[in-house]
Amino acid sequence: MTRTVVCVKWVASASDLLVDPATRSIDAGRAHRAISEYDRNTVEAARVVAAHVGGDLVGLTFGGPEAAPALKEVLARGADRAIHVVAPEDARIDGHVTAHALAAQIGRIGDVGLVLCTEGASDTYAHETGPRVGELLGWPVVTNVRELGVEGTTLHAVRVLGDVLETVECGLPAVVTVVPEIGPAPIPGLKALLGAGRKPSEQVPVGDLGLPDHALTPRTTVTSLLGFVAQRKRIRIADGDAREKVAALMSGLAQEGVL
Repeated sequence: MTRTVVCVKWVASASDLLVDPATRSIDAGRAHRAISEYDRNTVEAARVVAAHVGGDLVGLTFGGPEAAPALKEVLARGADRAIHVVAPEDARIDGHVTAHALAAQIGRIGDVGLVLCTEGASDTYAHETGPRVGELLGWPVVTNVRELGVEGTTLHAVRVLGDVLETVECGLPAVVTVVPEIGPAPIPGLKALLGAGRKPSEQVPVGDLGLPDHALTPRTTVTSLLGFVAQRKRIRIADGDAREKVAALMSGLAQEGVL
């Protein structure tokens, strides 16, 4: 196996999103953007696997022009080179389009033995990219992976199934989706950040992939996106001694169905 590909997504930081309490509309205009928080762990897992089996680690992302900074971040985190498949600025993108773009570019890279995706991106957590890409490539897919290893042409993985762990193996090439528990991601140091600028990166217009129209036509449309606003009861227990206040609190929690 000579190449490992790790797919990442450029997203707005959830902690920077502003929610209007009246309309519940979401304002991401001032949000800091970076590769998905969960993707950082996936990149580190891919780096470890690539170092073990040898060969290049290729970072891959798909999105509009605003996703270009993802290349430098994934390079700083250990990728040997990075590719940004660029969608038109006004393009509508869903899981169907994303999977076709990623699978087509993986095919162009050539000699890929393993593709790693995060089980779900931190903005949508849709659980669909890895399985869709695997289906298009015709490769086996192993999901919900928390431990990963490669020996020769065989993949060994431990999957999380609720409170049960399942150990599986399959032949390569394969697509693997990992959960954040795969391991922590170190923060790149200054040397890694400076070195990222000297590593090769490439931007490929999605139109250059030769995909048919149906592959670039979204199958789903987001019709509403509302933020969550906590509705507080604002109940204040002020009367009585400590014992009476605790009793009133317990009674109130029981009435609300908490206890």
